[in-house]
Order: sequence, then C-alpha cells, then structure tokens
Amino acid sequence: MNGLGKLLVFHFLMCLGQTVQGFKIINGETAPENSMQYMVSVQTKYGKHICGGFLITEDFVITAAHCNDEGPYQILLGSHNLKGMNKKMLKIENTCKPSTYQNVGLGDDIMLIKLSEKVPPSNMIQTIPLPTSVINLYQNQICSVAGWGKTLTNRFGVNELRVVNVSIINRELCLEKWNEPFPLNVICAGGYGTTKGFCQGDSGGPLVCNSKAVGVVSFNRNANCNYPDVPNVYTDISRFLPWINKILKENTCQL
Repeated sequence: MNGLGKLLVFHFLMCLGQTVQGFKIINGETAPENSMQYMVSVQTKYGKHICGGFLITEDFVITAAHCNDEGPYQILLGSHNLKGMNKKMLKIENTCKPSTYQNVGLGDDIMLIKLSEKVPPSNMIQTIPLPTSVINLYQNQICSVAGWGKTLTNRFGVNELRVVNVSIINRELCLEKWNEPFPLNVICAGGYGTTKGFCQGDSGGPLVCNSKAVGVVSFNRNANCNYPDVPNVYTDISRFLPWINKILKENTCQL
C-alpha cells in the first residue's frame, strides 16, 4: 500500500514518540479481482495517495479523521490499481469529523467524506454495510484489513491493493501491551503476536469482520511495522453510529 505521507506524532504522546498513524499492509497478498469493491483511495489534488477509505453509500465514504491533515481533494474508486485505467475519480464536496476529535492519540479518529456526485453500484463499485448496533468482537476472531500502504517499515507503498487477515485482540490485553494512556472506542487487531497487520499508508481503510466494516485503521506505534509489536488500533465504527446515521439522513457533511 502507498504511504500516508507525513507521519503524525500525536500531542499527548510526543515525548514517548510511540503513536503513529497506520500505513501499509504487512505480510498480506494482492487482493483478488472483483473483491472489496468498496475500497477507495483518498488522494491529493495531484493524485498522491494519502489514505484508504471505503464507500458506505452512493455518495459517502468513511476514512480516518487524521487523513484530513494532508488536504484530501479527490477519491479514486473502481480499481485495485492506483495506476490502472478502469478507475473513477470524484472530487470531495465536504468532510466531517466528530466534534470531539483532536488528534489520533486521543481517539475518535473517524471522518465522513461527502462526494461531489453519487456513484451508482456497478460490477466495479460497491458499498459495504456497517454494523447496526454496538458490536462485541471476541478474542482471536478473524477479520481482514486492506490498503495501499507499505509492505515493510522502510519501503514505499504499492499500486495494487493488498489484504491480510488479522485476529481480534481483547481490550484488556491491548491495554497491557501498550502500557500507556489509550483512547476509548477502539478495536485492537493484528500487529501483536503475529507478523501481520497494517502499516503507514493504510490509514482510513476498513477492518472487516463478517462482511461488515467494523473498524477504521487508526494507528500503530512509532511507525514500526516489524511485527509482532503492540496491537494495531482501529476506531470502533459501532460507537459512532448515531453520528454517522444523522449525517446520512441529513445528506450533508458539515459540523
């Protein structure tokens, strides 16, 4: 997966230098064609990949709030290959973050993007469902994460979408392994006890369990993707359903 670009060290952990936004897929494989057609690339005006994201309606995408830091301008849909020919580019009409979001380390790292026009479902572009209520994932439950981020800590991102299976890690173990202040409303999966996880460039992509997008790639520690390390951290989408549903109902993405 492509790198996010600048690495953000979050304010309340600056002295520790440990929390860094998620970048690439580690020890994954190229995503099969005609799969994960909800995946999008959030890009700058000049076509640079910033973050991943995923289409949830014909004109709304979910990504991570920290992806707004690099000035997202457009969305690539309909292609696993960032350089491919069969892709669709749409401008971003607006973005909306929770009013409680301050930085990644403090949590609430989720953002809705309103597209400039609707994208009808096709054999190349599909939406992915969200949970309908607060979810309870279990230890070692197998889920997946995909993106265009790095495949090793010191490498660049990739043009072809990659995917890897990761196991859910319960919050108690996650807190124990991080052993420092930790945000609420997150899910831990991969990165610890395994050689698999996300890396820089994968931020904003979905954690998919039982064919639903349940999490948003948020951060790992110190830009280290040489797993096993500490658990990877995702924003728990189910905790933001009222906020998401309100925006979708009003069909506008404004605070």
